Amino acid sequence: MLPRTGLAPLLASLDIPGEIELPNGSICSIGSGPPSYRIVFRSEKALRTPMTELSIGEAFIKGEIDVQGDIGVLFGARECVQDKMPLRQKIQFVYDFIRTSTKMNAKAVGEHYSRGDDFYLTFIDKRYRFYSQGLFQKPDETIEEASEHKLETMFKGLDLKPGMRLLDIGGGWGGVTQYCGARGIHVTTLTIAEDSHKFITRLLGEQKLPGEVFLEDFLNHKPAEPYDHAVIYGVIEHIPNYRRFARSVWKILKPGGRLYLDGSAAIEKFAVSAWTRDYVWRGSHTFMTVQDVIAEMLYHGFEILEVSRETSDYELTMLEWAKRLDAAKESIVAGWGEQTYRVFRLFLWGGTHAFKTNSLQAYHLIAERTSSPGPRPSFVRRITQFIGTFR
Repeated sequence: MLPRTGLAPLLASLDIPGEIELPNGSICSIGSGPPSYRIVFRSEKALRTPMTELSIGEAFIKGEIDVQGDIGVLFGARECVQDKMPLRQKIQFVYDFIRTSTKMNAKAVGEHYSRGDDFYLTFIDKRYRFYSQGLFQKPDETIEEASEHKLETMFKGLDLKPGMRLLDIGGGWGGVTQYCGARGIHVTTLTIAEDSHKFITRLLGEQKLPGEVFLEDFLNHKPAEPYDHAVIYGVIEHIPNYRRFARSVWKILKPGGRLYLDGSAAIEKFAVSAWTRDYVWRGSHTFMTVQDVIAEMLYHGFEILEVSRETSDYELTMLEWAKRLDAAKESIVAGWGEQTYRVFRLFLWGGTHAFKTNSLQAYHLIAERTSSPGPRPSFVRRITQFIGTFR
């Protein structure tokens, strides 16, 4: 018999065909039809897991709760579970945000990417190795094809021509260098991840591509001459100070130079789950708020040429990542341990659900630098404008 409170009766109430295995080995069937999953509670303690995302996630990572079969369907219970950020997290985030520095940002990014290239290459696309959304022309395309469409869209949006100089902010595994370099574009890549720097250095040499890569934070970058255009894929989430970002972009582009930016987004800034802050992205990571990015770009001398919604594309991308991760379970556990597999299993399947339900969104935008630096309002002016709205 199921307990009266906790996760087990909540799952039973969803009426999704599945099985619940209790600590004594008894199995309860729920829903009608063939079971799509089995959730296993290893102990009485697991049955008493607090009903918060952080507590349930930790119990799964520690193996106190296990999920066999289709873990994706279980995220339908998410809206019934609290996502309360602990006080310690609130204090830490405020502290990190206030003291945001390139050194601290490098540390947070380095922690996430510390597992080495081979780990991420078990589930991301094999052609251009993007760790952000592809663009799907059809739902049944591969993520390799979607990544190529992503590059085609950027190339066209920036109106790139052979001989131009392109800045790639946060180069990942060199997809932009590979695609654009082969088409005669000189790509300068900035990355703060050492493994990324090594990978792109090797890529430049092996494929004899025009360009270079620097282990340097974009906010510190001072080029000898401005670039024709710039691209930043899935990195704006690590740069929540949009005012500083917009000011820096304006300085490194020629008049008429364009920025192509994409990323995962949320309606409210800093809306990142407590579990994600502990286990996936530390530091001041936060999802992009498009309205705030656009405001700062306009304030800093840019015109917005295009904004495009890519939420369903990110859902399809993460779904394929999650499937590939599960297919590679044995090699991942052998190489990086059971806990790493469990963390990324929750991360990828949870992300798929978030984009599917519009809890998260994704966008790309294209902005063009004008000859005017824009009004660039001071803090005092911003406060004055804000107060003026109440008159």
